Amino acid sequence: MYMELPPGIETKHGNSKDYVLKLLANLYGQKQAGRVWNQYMTDKLRNIGFQQSQVDECVFYRDDVIFIVYVDDGLFFGSRDDTLTLIIRQLKDAGLNIEDQGHPADYVGVNIRSNRDGTYEFTQRALIDAIIDDVNIGNSYTKPVPAKVSLQLHAFRDSPKFEGNFNYRSAIGKLNYLGQTTRPDILYAVHQAAKYSADPRVEHGEAVVYIVKYLKATRHIGLRFKPDPSKGFQCY
Repeated sequence: MYMELPPGIETKHGNSKDYVLKLLANLYGQKQAGRVWNQYMTDKLRNIGFQQSQVDECVFYRDDVIFIVYVDDGLFFGSRDDTLTLIIRQLKDAGLNIEDQGHPADYVGVNIRSNRDGTYEFTQRALIDAIIDDVNIGNSYTKPVPAKVSLQLHAFRDSPKFEGNFNYRSAIGKLNYLGQTTRPDILYAVHQAAKYSADPRVEHGEAVVYIVKYLKATRHIGLRFKPDPSKGFQCY
């Protein structure tokens, strides 16, 4: 890749009218920056024995160790702490400037809690609170379910357009992310409201508010997992 000479910079061969610079390393902000970083990291992991998943390119395996990565944040899963410590040291020796932050309590906005009974809880209370603030429901009453069971959403062409005090598409985007990560119980209601993001009506805005009122009452709910050592790694 080549770039023009920055203003005021000249080479011994001439000025910017006749010469350009050839980049020897990737620059932050380029369109291919993420791809270059991913290739670089993948090569480093393969050099120390990791295999990349053929299903998800962000998942890597080595013996009984699993590594998942989201941009530049990663999690290691393994049965022995000394094995994980060894892998981290190997990655540092391979040239990766990584920081070991110990057992995770938060990962890409998801709170991770380890309980005494061996279960793990995954919640996103900060995101829920942000959605509550965005929709601005104030001290409104909460709801026990995410949608009205007596109302089936449709286009409502004869109803007034939604002109509420929140951004409809932004709220749908955050709700959809929340539902796909730790709150699958709201996905049906969110998907019904999302179908009308291009032309929301008053009823659609009310449906979004209804979902948020439910979340306000259940912000502590998330996913709970209990590992079973007698079983292997299973996907559904």
